Formats: sequence, structure tokens, C-alpha cells
Amino acid sequence: MPEVDVFLIGVPKAGTTWLAYTLDQHHSITLSDPKEPNIIASHRGTFVRSNEEPNWEKFHTLFSGKGLKLDASIHAFACPYSPSRIKKKLPEAKFILCLREPVSRTFSHWNMIQNTRESVDSDVDWSTFEKAWKDARLSDDSLYGSSMNRWLKEFDLDKFVIIDSDRLKSNPISALREIENFLEIQNHEYNLDESRHSNSAASRRPITFLGKSARVIFSIIPDIIKLPIVKMLQKRDFNIYNLPILSKRGISHKLEDTHYKICGEELIEELEILQKLTGFNVEIWCDEINRRI
Repeated sequence: MPEVDVFLIGVPKAGTTWLAYTLDQHHSITLSDPKEPNIIASHRGTFVRSNEEPNWEKFHTLFSGKGLKLDASIHAFACPYSPSRIKKKLPEAKFILCLREPVSRTFSHWNMIQNTRESVDSDVDWSTFEKAWKDARLSDDSLYGSSMNRWLKEFDLDKFVIIDSDRLKSNPISALREIENFLEIQNHEYNLDESRHSNSAASRRPITFLGKSARVIFSIIPDIIKLPIVKMLQKRDFNIYNLPILSKRGISHKLEDTHYKICGEELIEELEILQKLTGFNVEIWCDEINRRI
């Protein structure tokens, strides 16, 4: 089997955390550590942007196993620099693109940030969905057509497999088999516990003062002591910061028609571009958006 680099390039709040850790169960796939290296893309999480050149030497040290190297930096899809950077260094790379109906994706992303308070820490006013939508750091991840257009200028369409995130819940085996066939690897029997590594907005609980204090203390513990414990907890999908004393119940906004009206028309145009470029069927998504606006 030839070694091919694989990127799970997007998008946030579309089941990508679950998908990345599930694929990591396959003996022919090695997930990077951390899951999202954020080395190649200028988009390093929701708010951080950096135009510095990728540290390729560091990148290659993040994969400790054999087989296909999987980078799950999901903000790469919206990054304008990622396609050309990867094409230059890894021209044979393949890409897994997991997409979700874009209005609900955007809303879930915004709701998560309300819980983590990253916008407050970044001195950004995302107090309402309408204000947040006007910020490209939220909306760009949902502009599927524009992003795909950039990628197809560097890579042929057969380098991509596009998965509707709903399939990860309704028929995960079908989605995983399609990815395996795309990567030309054997079928694997996966543990499909949907509650593990779900990274739902509701699970991102706001950190309390004690939680912040614990984070500072843990940060000064030497890696040689800390990393084995962290990896053990990650395998068990246990986040100590979700303990009641270290965090509190998060905000849970309800997705309503008013949210669709804010961004729906623009996102329908983006979906039509995506379908024209790739043939990926977006009719169900467009019908839902039209119904809500």
C-alpha cells in the first residue's frame, strides 16, 4: 500500500471529532497528536490567524504510527493558503470533507463559543448570532462553495470524498466504508459509540475559577509526567474540566427561523456553487433553509 497523506479538512461542528477518533481505530491510519495540529493552515482554531509558513519538520513528528497519516485540522477548509501549501509539499494528498447543513452548523459553532467564552477572551463581540455571522471567523467555515472552488484550483475532484454529517448518525458504517474505499484500505470493525469523542456544543462547559486555576497548575507539570496521563484520559474520552467543580452548565440556545433568516439566502448561493463544482447533492439542505426563511 503506498503511503498517502490524508487530511480531514472540515468543517467544525460536523461530527469531525468523532470521525477522526473512529478512523484512528483502523490499523492502517495514524491520527496526528494532537488531532488538530493547525500547522499548515493559517486558521488555527476559531479566532487565531497566522500567516507564518508551516513548520514542516514539526509536522512530520506528530505521527508516531505506521500507515496513512491523518491530519484533522478542520479549519483548513476555509483557509485560503492551505490548498497551495499542501499541493506544493504533498501533491498526492487526499481529503475527507465532512459537511453539515450550513445554518445549523454555524449556529452550533456559535453556541459552542458562547459556552467556552472564547469570544470574550479574544475581545470579540459575539453576543448575538447576527453579530457573530458578520465576523468571517464564523461565517467562512460555512461558505462551502467558495472554499471548494479554491481547493479545486489545486487538486482534482477525485482527491476528495464528501460526507454528509447526518450519515455519521444514521448510517455510520456506510460512511466509513465509503472513506475506506476512497483511501484504498481494508474494512475495519469499529467501535461506533456515538457518545465518545462527540465534542457537542453542550459538552463544552464554561470553566469556573477553580477550573482555570487547575489549568494553570497542570500547565507547569513537566510533559514527561503529564502526557501519559493525558493520553490515558483521551482514550477513555474523559475530560476532567467537565467535572462540576471545574466547570458549570453551559448555555443552550435554540435554533429558530430567525437564525435562518440572517444567513440563509447567502448560504443557499454557496450550496448551489458547491453542487455545481462537485455534484454533491444539497437539495435537502436548500429545501430546509428555504422552508425556514
